[in-house]
Amino acid sequence: MQVTDRLIRLADRLLPPSTGHAHCDLPCGVYDPAQARVEAESVKAIMEKHNASEDHYFRERATIIKEHVSAECNKHLDVLWYQYFTPAHLEKYPQLHDLFWNAKKMTSQAKRTSDVAVADKLLDSIREIDKIFWETKK
Repeated sequence: MQVTDRLIRLADRLLPPSTGHAHCDLPCGVYDPAQARVEAESVKAIMEKHNASEDHYFRERATIIKEHVSAECNKHLDVLWYQYFTPAHLEKYPQLHDLFWNAKKMTSQAKRTSDVAVADKLLDSIREIDKIFWETKK
């Protein structure tokens, strides 16, 4: 056994395993903007409950959950943008880039605010993405 092989085996034993992250281990072809929409609706509902409460602890918990759900929404948008939509879709629907940019911007803003108008804008963008998505599925 060569020295290089021994070093690689030693490194494999000493270093922690690396983790890969993906929507699927295999491109499954199962995509639906409904996942992002459900998360966005949850963000809006959490904001409404947060704003209606005067309980400091409840509001703090709601903020933490809202940040997590906003990140999940962003993740679902990423899956659609990077894995489903193709350059051919972008040619046919040139507004896609701006729709995704705005939606992802709103997920980021939703983490920092409890303004329901931000969630409404996010939902509007997702509705437009959803409409185009289903047109591409025909």
